[in-house]
Amino acid sequence: MTAINGARNLKITIAKARKEHLEDCEAALLNSKLGQEYFGSEEKVHSALTQGITKKEMFVAIDEAGKCLGFIWFIVAGAFHSFPYLHIIAVKEEFRGKGVGKKLLRFFEEAVFTDYSKVFLVVADFNPEAKRLYESLGYRQVGVIPGLYKEGVSEQLMMKNRENIKESQSQL
Repeated sequence: MTAINGARNLKITIAKARKEHLEDCEAALLNSKLGQEYFGSEEKVHSALTQGITKKEMFVAIDEAGKCLGFIWFIVAGAFHSFPYLHIIAVKEEFRGKGVGKKLLRFFEEAVFTDYSKVFLVVADFNPEAKRLYESLGYRQVGVIPGLYKEGVSEQLMMKNRENIKESQSQL
């Protein structure tokens, strides 16, 4: 577990996701653009997140009262079988804009940049706010993949180099 202070006066601990976090993680994803566009149903979200928890690839942001505020799911060798890939990040609606997502991203980067020189993610064209956040943290678009997950939706492939982490950490 990693304790992180300063998320707009929230004391947050990042911990490995467990089954008891599933309901809160589902709520975060179902009430997001990503969840609505790609998952649509509670059953699909439940199945996907159960898989992430079972594979031990998901981590949650927990407040002082033990409430799950959001999660991040990353696959260590998920991009090109060589680099970490941020699969899904979602924050519960009432905690968005309070720094929780940035804290989850910091955790991801700190966990993987010790062993890897690059990280990757994709962000859908229907989610420009997320793309702006990633860009502000040092991620840059390196390609576009039309129809990767859904026909008619393009995904921007984004990458961040380890060298860029120090300059962007000041923004996290």
